[in-house]
Amino acid sequence: MKYLVKVMVWAALLLPTQLLAVQAAYAQSEGAAGIDAFFGSLNGYLASVLFFDVMPGDANMPFIVGWLVIGAVYLTCRFGFINVRMMGHALQVIRGKYQSSDDRGEVSPFQALTTALSATVGLGNIAGVAIAVSIGGPGATFWMIMAGFFGMTSKFTEVTLAQTYREIRPDGRIMGGAMEYLSKGFAEKGMAGVGKTLAMLFAVLCVGASLGGGNAFQVSQALGAVQGEISFFKEFPWVFGVFMAGAVGLVIIGGIKRIAHAAEAIVPTMVFIYLSACLWIILSHAADIPSAFSLIISEAFSPTAVAGGMVGVLVQGFKRAAFSSEAGIGSAAIAHSTASVKYPIRQGFVALYEPFIDTIIICTMTALVIVLTGVYNAPEYHALVEASKGAALTAAAFGTVISWFPIILSVSVVLFAYSTMISWSYYGERCWTYVFGERYSMVYRIIFLMFVVLASLVSAGNILDFSDLLLLSMAFPNFLALYLLQGKVATALKEYLGRLRSGEMDREVAAAASESS
Repeated sequence: MKYLVKVMVWAALLLPTQLLAVQAAYAQSEGAAGIDAFFGSLNGYLASVLFFDVMPGDANMPFIVGWLVIGAVYLTCRFGFINVRMMGHALQVIRGKYQSSDDRGEVSPFQALTTALSATVGLGNIAGVAIAVSIGGPGATFWMIMAGFFGMTSKFTEVTLAQTYREIRPDGRIMGGAMEYLSKGFAEKGMAGVGKTLAMLFAVLCVGASLGGGNAFQVSQALGAVQGEISFFKEFPWVFGVFMAGAVGLVIIGGIKRIAHAAEAIVPTMVFIYLSACLWIILSHAADIPSAFSLIISEAFSPTAVAGGMVGVLVQGFKRAAFSSEAGIGSAAIAHSTASVKYPIRQGFVALYEPFIDTIIICTMTALVIVLTGVYNAPEYHALVEASKGAALTAAAFGTVISWFPIILSVSVVLFAYSTMISWSYYGERCWTYVFGERYSMVYRIIFLMFVVLASLVSAGNILDFSDLLLLSMAFPNFLALYLLQGKVATALKEYLGRLRSGEMDREVAAAASESS
């Protein structure tokens, strides 16, 4: 019976992609234009409803971006720069020093971190950074780093809350994330109705973001990079979509444990490959590194050719950093809520490493490659900038050093896109389940795989806008919870640090070690 069910599930998963493949010839002509036009009009509607400019003059500061900036800076000051103080302890937790028999969860703290990183370390680091630098200039790099630094505290706060309010269901599966701390946390404050409404809003936005930024954007940007190396996909882009749908389906059918195992294997490998290639390019321009940093800093405060001046550069940097690290968005809290830890605050410390690795290290390396090679303002790559094909622009930067480097980037792009998609499928599926119930989770997975193919038929520019709108919108309900429930995090932090300084934590480790021996 179980075998029959599996066969039926796989048939359901594969049928939509096969039907889309049959109709690909139509979709590439009039159909593709119609789909693209639909997304374009949808973007305009969403932008008018969800965003408005809060900055007078030529500078355009969307409310959501300002909301993230102010919130991240406030929380960092509120918790005494916890993003600096606890990095060493967080590393000890990741390495397993504080494992306990009292830990409850579905995956290890390290697996939760790699799962969340597989969602954040993606094309936002490659394509998004290239787009930020090409639009906002080299100065956008500085503000990306600042956003990553302050975003570490946002991530710490939301992950701690996700662990605190998570629900362990009878079957052992965990429901956690902003949906839970919005509904339960607001209920504790006597605002159950408001909390439930915001939780539903967050869940709906997350489902949309998973299909946009966590799916379609990844496929579109990966396709743009691969098409430069394999001309077949220029004529038949839908084939790439079908291939990616099949590969994603193989993993997401198994849920968080299979996703965590896949992420644990893929993330370190893809990061090593990509950073090694970046280091090669940066070292080949070693003499220009000081002038590159000088340009980044000077352009951050006095840009020469960016609409909106300093604010325009800041917005581009923070927007792309938010899209890349997702700090303050609330998405990664869903993965971290499944980690096996005794104290919720402990997984919050682990989460500090997400924006640090994703934005401060990887995004900075990408930006240096773009700035050092000069492709962001080279006339011959203007078409890529106009089309928002950031991954292809980064590939061009790689190609300026060694002709076959774009092949390495293409491999990295596909791995980054793949890892992001499998993690975001889990985020979207958990939020879909929160709204519709566990019995309908398979419906979401089918829709997710259909969007993989659909993404090969829609322009990168419209997908980028659609992804930004939905992803950044999640920050509104999420940060309301962070503001309201910060006191609970502060209390938990004070208690934990007291136990840590008194030596109680180390005594627990010693006792567990003696019991096991």
